[in-house]
Formats: sequence, C-alpha cells, structure tokens
Amino acid sequence: MSNNKKLSIFIISDSLGETGYNLAQAAYVQFPGIDFKLTRFPLTKTTSLLGGILNQAKRADALIIHTFVDPHLSEYVTSFCKNNKLSVLDALSPMIDMIKGKTGSNPLGKAGLNHNLNETYFNRIKALEFAVTYDDGKDPSGYLKADIVLLGVSRTSKTPLSLYLANKNLLVANLPLVPKAKIPDEIWKVDRQKIIGLTNDPKILNNIRRERMLTYGLNPDTNYSNVDNIEAELEYANDLYKKLGCLVINVSNKSIEETATLITESLAK
Repeated sequence: MSNNKKLSIFIISDSLGETGYNLAQAAYVQFPGIDFKLTRFPLTKTTSLLGGILNQAKRADALIIHTFVDPHLSEYVTSFCKNNKLSVLDALSPMIDMIKGKTGSNPLGKAGLNHNLNETYFNRIKALEFAVTYDDGKDPSGYLKADIVLLGVSRTSKTPLSLYLANKNLLVANLPLVPKAKIPDEIWKVDRQKIIGLTNDPKILNNIRRERMLTYGLNPDTNYSNVDNIEAELEYANDLYKKLGCLVINVSNKSIEETATLITESLAK
C-alpha cells in the first residue's frame, strides 16, 4: 500500500478541458511523492450539471481547475468553492481579463475556439457525447452502435476509460455487471472483438470500494466492499467473459492510459 499523499484534481470545462488537463499534468510532475487522480469533466454547459460535479468535488476534497468561457459558469464555480472552502484555479478568465483591459476589446465568449473545427474535432465531440449517453448501461441500444463495449463490476474504471477512449474519437458504451441481473439482449449481438471484459484483484477492489464509501462519509465495511461478495462478483463476470469469448483485461495496477492502449491494440489486430 502506497504511503504517498493523495490529491484529486477535477478539470471542468465548457469545451474539452484540454487546457486545464495539460496545466495539471505540467504541475503534478513536480510532485513525484504525491498520488494524483485527475478527473476531466468536458462539455459542462449548465449549472445543474456543474452543481453535481462540484458536490462530487466537495466530497473528494478535490482541487478544481476550470477553463470556462461562459462567465456565469465561472462565477458559479468561484462562489461554490468560496462557500465550501475548496481550492480552485480559474485557468482562463484572468488572461482574458488582462487582454480585455490592455486592448479595450471584448472577448467572443465562445468555448472551443482553440480547436480546429475540422472533422476530427467534431468526431471527438460526438464520441464524448456518446460516452455520456451510453454510460453505465443507461441505454442498451448503444451497444450495437459502439466501437467498444466495456463490461465490468463496479469500480473497474469503466467510465474513465470510456471518456479517455472517446477523446481518441472512439464510440464507447459500458455495462456494469451485477450478479443475477439480466444481461441486455443487445450484448449477445455485439461483435466479440468489440467487447472488453474488465476485471480486478479482490483485495485492490476492496480497498477502492472502502475508500469510495469513506469519501461519501459512509461506513466502509458494507456488502459492497465485502471481499467474499467481491470475489463472487468477479467470478460471475469472468464466467460471462468466457461465454462471450471476449478479451479480458485486469486493470489492477494499470493506469487508464495503459489499459486504453491494450484495448486499442486489440482493435487493430
């Protein structure tokens, strides 16, 4: 078990959040003794969605980096963080204000202008919206439209992987696996090469789930984090993977980037 200090960083944007993400990466490499967890929330364009993300950041005591072009969203974050004593960095507004003050010109106020508005950019937006729409088994019809279908029990990195792969213009849907729950009929119709079964080591999954419960201020020792229950979930998942004949990846001790590389390499074969 690592003794390193841990820090969650939430990158929130009304565009793709690449500016904030690159800034966070440039900073955290200066602190090798800290375990950083970067979570990106792109295309956040409403206060209702933003409010949910900020409440999640509060529970995780996360540092927030945002690059909102919309001043109302920027002010919403600033106010929330001040009232809830969260550390926040507005990575865009100060620069815009400096240019405005120096030149007397008003900014356009449009998100995403630093991206080339070409086919690749629009495909990425489409992929991100697809990942959000078909996350966590919300709509089984997405499995037949997806380039990749991720299966796995709770806390096997399905959602972060979906968003990471979406940034590579891949359409990703995922399904949480729960013993005794019915598997959607659509799953059996998907090309097996597109299905990826995610698994994890029971002890690591136990630690992850206990930490998640603590983050929510709840008792960490529940059926959700019970090792026997976790082993039963993983056995159920592995039996399903065998029936499907899909690629299985153990995500324990793997970064999102490493797992994503294994997935994209399997698609290229």
